[in-house]
Amino acid sequence: MNEDLRNVVLGVLATGVSATLGWLTRTYLWRRRLHRKQAFFGLPGGSECLLVVHRDAGSDGAVRRFDVFALLELSALIKDCGAHAQIIQHDLAHQGFGDRTEFCVGGPTANRRMAAHLTSLLPGVKVTIDRDPQADRCSFVIGTEQYLMDPGATEYVILARLTAGEGGRPVFLFCGQRAIDNQAGTRYLARHHEKLARKYGATGSFVLLLKVVNSQAYGPDVVELVADVTREARTAPVAAAAT
Repeated sequence: MNEDLRNVVLGVLATGVSATLGWLTRTYLWRRRLHRKQAFFGLPGGSECLLVVHRDAGSDGAVRRFDVFALLELSALIKDCGAHAQIIQHDLAHQGFGDRTEFCVGGPTANRRMAAHLTSLLPGVKVTIDRDPQADRCSFVIGTEQYLMDPGATEYVILARLTAGEGGRPVFLFCGQRAIDNQAGTRYLARHHEKLARKYGATGSFVLLLKVVNSQAYGPDVVELVADVTREARTAPVAAAAT
């Protein structure tokens, strides 16, 4: 074997080794990222989860358009984890939590399941449902702070990840003042889940208050983090705790 041929063979071997190492590295990083994602969502490969939604008023089992979009956002995340989803209407979800990951979409006025979760898991959150006065309708009271809705201009959505029950699987809540805010919450989670996982860990609970800016013009795309309200949301009001 002359020197030129030997150099060619060595070059081919070096290229093959480099390509193999690069493939192994990319595969390792992809698997590690996938495992972190699965751990954060509580969705190991082949597992099942629940998507809980409410029916549109006056319809025969139909789901609001923006809630359908929210379900599509969540379905993509679930598919990426290699898990399977079951869509169930709020008034048919007669089961506890912890055995399967749950994604609950919608405000407590229309979603009974959400109302139950707020009462049990977030006693420090109150959603105003009275129509009088109209200006306060759908406002959030978290701790001592009130967050009013200005439809189409300034709206809020609560995004929460909570662990409860014996199984330890998380419950994700998307409680918006309007249906479009529910989609904004799911989109925020889809975009920032890696950052949230790094901050709160694979098993940590959190409650975030998000502001949806000018949904009339920007839809669910422009969302700002207002505050981490985990402590306030999970602490019952003094009056309620004293009874």
